Amino acid sequence: MCENNNNKPSERCENCIAEILTVINVLQQNATCCGESCLDTCDRGFLGCSTASLNCNTRPVMLFTCCGNGTPWSMPTTKEDIDCNECREACSNVFRVEKVDDNCATFRVLAKNCDEKTKHKIPFVATNSFFTMNLDCCCAIRCLQDTFVDCL
Repeated sequence: MCENNNNKPSERCENCIAEILTVINVLQQNATCCGESCLDTCDRGFLGCSTASLNCNTRPVMLFTCCGNGTPWSMPTTKEDIDCNECREACSNVFRVEKVDDNCATFRVLAKNCDEKTKHKIPFVATNSFFTMNLDCCCAIRCLQDTFVDCL
């Protein structure tokens, strides 16, 4: 239960981050690049900046937890048990939202694209590393430039 403005319990807690992630997830599921302008907000109604954009299917996000002291959340790019504080090269702080269910979201970890020929157009590649986060623990998200992520 949450309290509303009158300090009375309400049935539903509003979580703006969950709402924005839901919008991003729907956009990714219906990925088409359309629109005339490039509004630089997380919940703009299309992926990409214009009809001339690369066929975007992902709005990469960075997550910041309430107790993270301004440090982005980081997760391993593999399913191995890795401590991201000790081995930063094997971790990433860029994710793709895959599912939002009430106040929880499942994310795919994205890794930097190391292919010199394509990394300027496609900065991230999908991994098979996933995690689920209680969005009450997330106090901020940062949306990165829309892009194409292969092998989803």
